[in-house]
Amino acid sequence: MKKFFIFFVIIISYSNAQSNDPKAILDRVKERFEKVQDYEVDVKIKIDVDFLKVPENNAKILFKQPDKIRIKSEGFALLPKKGMNFSPLSLLSKSYTSFYERDENLNGNNTAVIKVIPLGESPDIVLSTIWVDRNLYVIRKIESTTKLEGTFNIDLKYDNSTVGSNPLPSAMTFTFDISKMTIPKGLSGEITSERELKKKNRMTKGTVNLYYSNYKVNKGISDSEFKEETSK
Repeated sequence: MKKFFIFFVIIISYSNAQSNDPKAILDRVKERFEKVQDYEVDVKIKIDVDFLKVPENNAKILFKQPDKIRIKSEGFALLPKKGMNFSPLSLLSKSYTSFYERDENLNGNNTAVIKVIPLGESPDIVLSTIWVDRNLYVIRKIESTTKLEGTFNIDLKYDNSTVGSNPLPSAMTFTFDISKMTIPKGLSGEITSERELKKKNRMTKGTVNLYYSNYKVNKGISDSEFKEETSK
């Protein structure tokens, strides 16, 4: 009986250790997303930047594995490109090192907080902190530091009725560093005064809210749909 008890304790300890293995946790996230070969979705966009007047906009996003993405909307010109591709594979498909930091209750969800450091030559993202849902193996939050675009945060929400079969978000909030971004010509005309333009240099954060609807998943999207986007 004593030997059996010791064996039982060892098994439990091993299981707990495995559950905190950052690579194993992130691999589960990748496995879920890899089942999504492609998708098309309608998006409503709300941009919140004090010195810009940007009306609510609508867009369509097309994605195809492993990293093809096309955004059909002029209003997306302001958004940081790295933040727009929220595919876990964009970060986890390349060489990286990771370590488990802690468990954290995030908005009522049990998450594992994992640090990810990309490896290789001149990665754009220097460091990411990822909150992974322990039960659903979807990403709930990302904080990333880049070399050129400052720091951006991504908070994701999911439809409880579909997230079990579809790991794609129902809403997403980007918070990014305005001072690190160049204002596109199409939007610069919305700045109402020189004082507001100077305010841009003092501001550090801008927020973009995205609301997704009408997902079409794994319906088959031709590569020709991405030629315009990838030719730039």
